[in-house]
Amino acid sequence: MRRATPTFGGQHAVVLHRPDEGIERLLRQLERLGLTVETRWSPLRSSEGVDLVFVDADQGFDELLPWRDAESLVPVIGLLQTEAPGRIAWMLERGAVATIPKPVQTAAIYPAMIVAAALHAERREARARLAQLEERLRMRPIVHEAIRIVALAHGCDEEAAYRHLRDTAMQRRRPLEQIAAAVAASGQALPEAG
Repeated sequence: MRRATPTFGGQHAVVLHRPDEGIERLLRQLERLGLTVETRWSPLRSSEGVDLVFVDADQGFDELLPWRDAESLVPVIGLLQTEAPGRIAWMLERGAVATIPKPVQTAAIYPAMIVAAALHAERREARARLAQLEERLRMRPIVHEAIRIVALAHGCDEEAAYRHLRDTAMQRRRPLEQIAAAVAASGQALPEAG
């Protein structure tokens, strides 16, 4: 699926970096792209109201960002001059999905923002899919119990009982797991399942 190229006008970016010439270049370019920009060298306490974060990966410290384990709440772009594996690892652990080499060159900024926005969206969608699959996996024993209850109540095999549950879920426009939970909780088959 091809995504539309994001626009950044009206968004708010936070640049976590000490002032220097390269960062001034970054700030001017972000403002030209229509972003409001805040620059600071103190920990970001919340991502509320922040759409994009640029972080100094060379000097960054653990408390600089309010998340860990690459579960960033907004797209993160690392600003990196060093090739030290530990600094690269730190940047990745904080959720950076794109990098701008330092000293910052204007031509590197917009492509990094596009990549960061796209990869962050993909990560967010993947986490949502994973959570949904984990929930379905957690519900499997309940679905099996509901299948057993329906099979006993209607004297049918498990395959037919599953079809009954599935048909009930479709009729009620509810997830199968929700119908199965109702059957398992009541201990008896629902009227639509028979």
